[in-house]
Amino acid sequence: MKHVVNEILDHLFANYPQLLVCRDDITAAFKIMKDCYEGGGKILVCGNGGSAADSEHIVGELMKGFKLKRGICDKDADMIRKAFPENSQFITTSLQRAIPAISLVSQTSLISAYVNDVSAEMVFAQQVYGYYKDRDITIGLSTSGNAANVLNAIRLTKALGGQAIGFTGESGGKMKAHCDVTIKVPADETYMVQEYHLPVYHALCAMMEAEIFA
Repeated sequence: MKHVVNEILDHLFANYPQLLVCRDDITAAFKIMKDCYEGGGKILVCGNGGSAADSEHIVGELMKGFKLKRGICDKDADMIRKAFPENSQFITTSLQRAIPAISLVSQTSLISAYVNDVSAEMVFAQQVYGYYKDRDITIGLSTSGNAANVLNAIRLTKALGGQAIGFTGESGGKMKAHCDVTIKVPADETYMVQEYHLPVYHALCAMMEAEIFA
């Protein structure tokens, strides 16, 4: 599906020519995500504020159909039919194949307890420590590249042997020294950085879906 992936990239840069400077990093991020999926890993995603919303958004596009239908495989459908013969038609047609991903910003009780009892700067790192398995990766979003809790999640991912992708503004901040790939969009103001992050992660999610499910 290389031609479809290239079409998605071409469409991204036709609409956002300013992002051409990020092409190599976007391509490298896609390879890391693809290798993660093919190796049986999952994607952990974190960020603060608007970037927390982006974390949820990314997971939403990965865990269900984005642009394509993702019917479940025949083997899984057969197991469901044997287990639930009366409801199998509804279940098998309602399920969709997923790219495993977890938004670390979603765990309200855990986050509030950890911030109160331990450290706000370690709240995402704690979740990485609890969730991480071999071949997992972390995507960290920080417009400045300096968010301490995102940075610590990335550092711990690297310490555990995983790879990390950073979404930042133009400077890359401290994250660029710790991520395997840092997508440094050409803006510095927070809202402008976030406006560029959205089409980039949409493109990456579409590329993953085309590569895996087309």
